Amino acid sequence: MTDVIDTLVGIAPGSKLDAIRANRSEARKHAQASYTSLFEPRDIAGVTADERHAIAAFVAGLHGEPRTDAFYGAKLSAGLRAAVAAEVATAKTKGPYGRFPKGPLSAEDAPGPTWKVSDTGRKALGPRLPAALEHTHMLVFHPRDAAAPALQALLDAGWSTTDIVTVSQLVAFLSYQIRVVSGLSTLASSL
Repeated sequence: MTDVIDTLVGIAPGSKLDAIRANRSEARKHAQASYTSLFEPRDIAGVTADERHAIAAFVAGLHGEPRTDAFYGAKLSAGLRAAVAAEVATAKTKGPYGRFPKGPLSAEDAPGPTWKVSDTGRKALGPRLPAALEHTHMLVFHPRDAAAPALQALLDAGWSTTDIVTVSQLVAFLSYQIRVVSGLSTLASSL
């Protein structure tokens, strides 16, 4: 089985980076198992492969990680890829934003823009993906603001509770994967 992180970074078997990753064999094994369970599950259930890859390409685009974006984007039809890329272009921002409950952490409150899918994007993405991308944007840039109303918007768009968990797991995994790819790529340039 090909290791996706190795593929994204370009880690050759027997290389110095391969040896470094081998020192963390459990982390390597579990990262690949997470990828497999999210993108190649035995039962695809309520979140289609296209929806999974569109969410992944959106997360990678928001983070500005070109290899990861290209990897997931290549799994989409040209039309869906273009629609996701157009939404990424309008959704990019800095962060994190949000408000903490009243207390000592409130000093770190940071207001920021809330993003919505464009009307053109809504037509191109279909009835469910716009809500998933808006939820994804919130998790990436407004993690402190995750609350029941955001989940209700997903339910209203036709996502089941199980689907919402899957969407959120995709966002969390991609955020992790992108950081590992970025770190290993930086390390590779110094070896």
